[in-house]
Amino acid sequence: MLQRKTIDSWQVEYEQLPYPNVQKGMVLSPEKMQQHDPFLLMAEDWFKRGAFSDHPHRGFQTITYVVDGRLEHFDNAGGHSILDAGDMQYMNAGGAARHAEEAVDDDLIHTLQLWLNLPKDQKFTDTYYENVRVDEAPTFDIDNGQVRVYSGDVAGTKGPTKSVYPFTMVEVYLKEGAEYELPLDAADTAFCYVLAGEASVGTDDVALSRAGVAVFERGEEGESTVLLKAKTRTRILVYAGTPIGEPVAAGGPFVMNTEDEIQQAFRDYHAGKFGPTSQPQGR
Repeated sequence: MLQRKTIDSWQVEYEQLPYPNVQKGMVLSPEKMQQHDPFLLMAEDWFKRGAFSDHPHRGFQTITYVVDGRLEHFDNAGGHSILDAGDMQYMNAGGAARHAEEAVDDDLIHTLQLWLNLPKDQKFTDTYYENVRVDEAPTFDIDNGQVRVYSGDVAGTKGPTKSVYPFTMVEVYLKEGAEYELPLDAADTAFCYVLAGEASVGTDDVALSRAGVAVFERGEEGESTVLLKAKTRTRILVYAGTPIGEPVAAGGPFVMNTEDEIQQAFRDYHAGKFGPTSQPQGR
């Protein structure tokens, strides 16, 4: 069994932004989307209401984790929900998503949003949203810790997310001095992000603190583990997914395989093919 080492690690850097945005950091840079296949980018945002009003998407999926505050979602199919800290929303943009993600009232919302690519034959699938509340994601206990499974199958515990293209997302809680070998498919791209505390990860014991990121080596088909060690009480998010291996063209809110397909997406949006503007519900 492959015991994974890290192949890259870094500390997220942040920039201050004008209101209603507040602060932003790139956890995964879009400049490295080919190396992180099937993951396109991951952004960490603090924002107020009005930052992410009505906008379109096509050709990929998003996984939004609420770190703190309340996140309001509404879309032009009539969907509406409010997510709290620890909740996750999965979206398959598919062929034509149009929605908004807003802070509730005067909240300052803090989120992590991961963009997950879709294969060419799934880029025009139906738009779909799913909320996974923190108390709906199953957990299992480990020595001096706990694992919460939002998506995927980890050690026989299955997360509830019904994604079009599969991925694994877990949150690992470790007490000071605890360690855990997280099982993952060896061929999957995998990375972690430290939500709180200090840890070392991988067989090479790379040290990470709050907002630290590590990408792990891949292997052939079969099983593998990622070693997580807590220096202090620690919370770590781990994501994994199978590389797609197709050309990627990205433009604004669209991710396709060619530049021509990106331009067609813009034409379709301006022609009204993404439907009417999404409106807040009951506010």
